[in-house]
Amino acid sequence: MRAVLLLALALVAGGCSAGKDAVAVGGEFQFVAPGGQVRLRYSGDERKVVKGLSGPSLLEDGKTVALDDFAGKVVVVNIWGSWCPPCRTEAPEMQKVQDETGPSGVQVLGIDVKEHSPEPARDFAVDRELTYPSIFDDSGRTLLAFKGYPPNAVPSTIVLDKGHRVAAIFLEGVLASDLLPVVKELVGEG
Repeated sequence: MRAVLLLALALVAGGCSAGKDAVAVGGEFQFVAPGGQVRLRYSGDERKVVKGLSGPSLLEDGKTVALDDFAGKVVVVNIWGSWCPPCRTEAPEMQKVQDETGPSGVQVLGIDVKEHSPEPARDFAVDRELTYPSIFDDSGRTLLAFKGYPPNAVPSTIVLDKGHRVAAIFLEGVLASDLLPVVKELVGEG
C-alpha cells in the first residue's frame, strides 16, 4: 500500500513539473496571471491558441455560436453577466469596439455567465442595443476553453489575434479606449 501511495505521489509531482513553461504544453492556452496582474499582453511567440470555444446563442434560440465562426478575425471575448454592475458600463463600450472595428475584421463575442435563465441577459442585451453575439454559458462549460481561467473574473475581456491565440487579457472592466489600440494593432498584423 505504501509503495502504491509513493508511486502515486511521484506521478503527481512529475505531472506538475512539465518543463520550464507548463503554459506552453501542447500549444494551447493555459491561464496564468503572474504577480496577480490584471492586464496581460502576449507577444506573438508567447501566444497560445484557444480551442473548442462554443455554446448556445443568447439571442438566437437553437443556434450555436463558436469561435470557429470568426475564422481570420480578431476576436474580443467579453465575459459578462446581467447581474454585474460594471458590465452595465462595459457593454456599450464593447458595442463601440464592434461598430468601429467590425468592418476591419474584428468581432466582439460575449459570454454571459452565472445566469439562472437567459431572459435577464436577453433583456440586458436588447435594452443596450447590443448587436454582437453572446453565448449563454449558465453551466460554465464555454469558459473551459480558457483552461485555468478564474470563473469569478467578471467582467473580463480576452483579445484573440487572427489565429485565435490569446494576445491580451483584461481582468477588470474596460472602456473602448482601452481595447481599440490593442485591437487595431492586431488587425495590422500579417
